[in-house]
Amino acid sequence: MIRQLIRSYVLLVAVAIALFTVPVAFTLTNQLRGDTRESITREARTMARLLGAGDAASCEALAKMAGAYPKDQEKVEVSATDRCAGEVLRRPTPDAALTRALERGEETVDWGSDFIWGKNLVVTVPSFERPATGEESADDTGDGTRAAGKKQTADVVGAVRIKFSTDHLTDRLWQIWGFRAGLAVLVLLAAAGIGVFAARRLTAPLRQLNEMASKMSDGDLKARSAITGPQETQTLARTLNQASERLDTLIASQRIFVADASHQLRTPLTALRLSLDNIADGVDDEFVREDVEQATAEVVRMSRLVNGLLVLARAEAKVTAAEPLSLRDVIQERLDVWRPAADERGVTITLRGSADGRPLVLASPGHLDQVLDNVLSNALEVSPDGATITVRVESRGDEVVLSVLDEGPGMSDAEKSRAFDRFWRGQGLTGKSGSGLGLAVVKQLVTDDGGTVILKDAPGGGLCVALTLRAARHGGG
Repeated sequence: MIRQLIRSYVLLVAVAIALFTVPVAFTLTNQLRGDTRESITREARTMARLLGAGDAASCEALAKMAGAYPKDQEKVEVSATDRCAGEVLRRPTPDAALTRALERGEETVDWGSDFIWGKNLVVTVPSFERPATGEESADDTGDGTRAAGKKQTADVVGAVRIKFSTDHLTDRLWQIWGFRAGLAVLVLLAAAGIGVFAARRLTAPLRQLNEMASKMSDGDLKARSAITGPQETQTLARTLNQASERLDTLIASQRIFVADASHQLRTPLTALRLSLDNIADGVDDEFVREDVEQATAEVVRMSRLVNGLLVLARAEAKVTAAEPLSLRDVIQERLDVWRPAADERGVTITLRGSADGRPLVLASPGHLDQVLDNVLSNALEVSPDGATITVRVESRGDEVVLSVLDEGPGMSDAEKSRAFDRFWRGQGLTGKSGSGLGLAVVKQLVTDDGGTVILKDAPGGGLCVALTLRAARHGGG
């Protein structure tokens, strides 16, 4: 949005500059053309009057005027019958303009090009015979030409042509347009800088709202946005704050309900299991004992489900903050707990990884323990007797990847897409005793600590649970 605002602002300024600068530049260019044409034509008419007089004084004055032009810029060519001949005054090359001047008594102005001007400006002015006394005839305009409608071509005695170089006009043209182009660039750069400042100032409330929305999407329902900026953004901020507060209240109530319900259910379930165990001990009937054992198994499964709900509710509550923990120490502790259960089935649990010290990761206390317990429990459940479970640790810059690989049947792509859903259970090798909350709890805990978890095929078959955790600096968080 900032870029769009800047582009719109700069474009608006550019249009304003173009609407103001371009017409002014064209006006100055036309004025330069007009002034130059008027000046050269006026001098050519003055020379034509001197040529028309034909006396020695006039010819001398004409020669001086012609010689006053710089040789490297302009030159004056004078055509006459035997009047004012000399080295300074030369006869022009015959062309259509000269013919029109001598035969029709017409002035011509040729810029040499239809686009602005060419290399030379050529002005050709006819010269009419004037009285020797210097008095003007009644039909003379006073500038060496005859009045319109009263020209008499028989009185044309010659013509004056000024061939004027336009090089300095071109330099002046570049100054006119170049100055305005440079000024426009500077103005656009200043407009871009002002646009960046204004856009950032205008979008600051929106960035705050976006930051709040990002925190909410990460599960932080305590996030609030400052009520600043225009009235529209203030209204939006109030609405989002109210929605966040209400949502936080609803979610908190739900979590409290789940936690309380799970906690309250644990006591009667424990009592029910003890009662069933007592009944089983006092029953001799094999069929009744079998029914009691099935009921006990269901009570155990229900207890696991309640415990899983309690863990998940606590995980969603985010009651603790992440802190640096030694990943190797946590892994070693949990492996020591699970190895006896694995040894009973002949399953080997190995730890592999980089040998560069003991990596630290950012995690909430107790989270990694629960994550490893759930992942190792699932891996042990699906592993056949005599299999190997591999726990691997890899440091990758700002991340540490913890992978748990088993040699079970693995999962299809469809099963992987559903594995993190609550209460979904896969096809284990040791039965369906799970609650369906294990991987859901794993994902919740890892995500809360800023990590990710994915499922992929293990090399040689089986499933690989890859946990990506945030690395912590040694000696600090």
